[in-house]
Amino acid sequence: MPSARSCLPYQSIYLKPRRLARRQTEKQLLATTLSDTKPSATRGAVILPWEKSSHDQDIRAAEARLEEAVGLAASIGLVIVRQAVLLVRAKRSATLLGSGQVDSLKVAVKADKIDVLVVDARLTPGQQRNLETEFGCKVIDRTGLILDIFGARAATKEGTLQVELAHLEYQRSRLVRLWTHLERQRGGFGFLGGPGETQIEADRRMIGDRIVRLKKELEQVRRTRGLHRQARKRVPFPVVALVGYTNAGKSTLFNALTGATVYAKDQLFATLDPTMRAITLPSGRRIILSDTVGFISDLPTELIAAFRATLEEVAEADIILHVRDIAHPDSAAQKKDVFGVLDGMARDDMIESDWASRMIEVMNKADLLGGPDAVPQTEDTVAISAITGDGLPALMDVIDRRITSSMENVRYRVPLSDGAASAWLYQHGEVTDRQDDDTCTTITVRLLAEERARFESLFKHVEPLVA
Repeated sequence: MPSARSCLPYQSIYLKPRRLARRQTEKQLLATTLSDTKPSATRGAVILPWEKSSHDQDIRAAEARLEEAVGLAASIGLVIVRQAVLLVRAKRSATLLGSGQVDSLKVAVKADKIDVLVVDARLTPGQQRNLETEFGCKVIDRTGLILDIFGARAATKEGTLQVELAHLEYQRSRLVRLWTHLERQRGGFGFLGGPGETQIEADRRMIGDRIVRLKKELEQVRRTRGLHRQARKRVPFPVVALVGYTNAGKSTLFNALTGATVYAKDQLFATLDPTMRAITLPSGRRIILSDTVGFISDLPTELIAAFRATLEEVAEADIILHVRDIAHPDSAAQKKDVFGVLDGMARDDMIESDWASRMIEVMNKADLLGGPDAVPQTEDTVAISAITGDGLPALMDVIDRRITSSMENVRYRVPLSDGAASAWLYQHGEVTDRQDDDTCTTITVRLLAEERARFESLFKHVEPLVA
């Protein structure tokens, strides 16, 4: 009878194939399981509560607003399987929608297997919680949707801080009562004390602490931007800021004028972080062009407050270029929304109340209407196509004229030995006349008010001549 030791090779010969087969089966099962559990596309629905009206214009506005909301939802990866405008006679405090609309939506959400329902309106925390209970899926409102987009697009440290602050300000009022088992049962005095700090209170406190830290960091960002602006003023170059509704073509125009490669795409909120480049106007004067974040209707107040440091670039601009998508059917309403945001900034002292006097309207995408010549234009309105380049020379001329109109003619008698003063005037002003004699040069130059003050401060021995 063979010993136990002699049986080992015999057993190993037949056990190895079995173990190998089992391992292969396990690998196949694991691979099948992984393939089955790959995250599928998130199915979403977009609804627009709209106050009932019989006007065709209001119906068209509702359709345009719904189309915009669908584009916003699709930009964060949602696959929109249902969209609808729901006419609301009276907004209900509990769910915003009527009971019949809630019931029909509940059936549709279940039938379409919807994961996320986007309500294109501002929901109170209670309304959001009630709708999620009714539908059994995640519900987000317009503010939450825009915040999610900003969170996905923020690239710089400043942008990340701004978006996080806006998120926390928004979420602080929407904390729900979860994790009650984590209550500190020994709170209070003695053994009979009631529950201490609950999890929701701890979360609210941590969010508050984080908000305080973020505001301090953003205040430092604001001070840094202020120092940068002061440095630019010492150069100084006029600043021209691009503003407008999201997806109006600001970044495309910025790239066309500067030759930069800023990310530009037919996408809502494709650009969040401001970018600046120096360009030269036809007169030879250099300016700084600033591309800023796009505006949108019902822009969350949390974002306006969080992006204060960024929007200050608009406040400090010498000229504001309002870029409009003139081919959009809702272009007039978009202009109204942009002006509403600027008016709000003026009320909050974020921008001077005379911002409209510094504005030039740029009618972009004129190629879709037959070219710039097909669009009515005025002295302060220019039709262009940032894609084809049509109208860009005319835009540069308008900017040049606007900057020149704020300049004043001054005559200086500069000694021939003072080449630095003459060079400064040529570099920072527009010399219109020059007369030389044996000892001095009389220079007639056009200067901005701040540039004239700076020149006379640097070269106190050179006095202006009285006309």
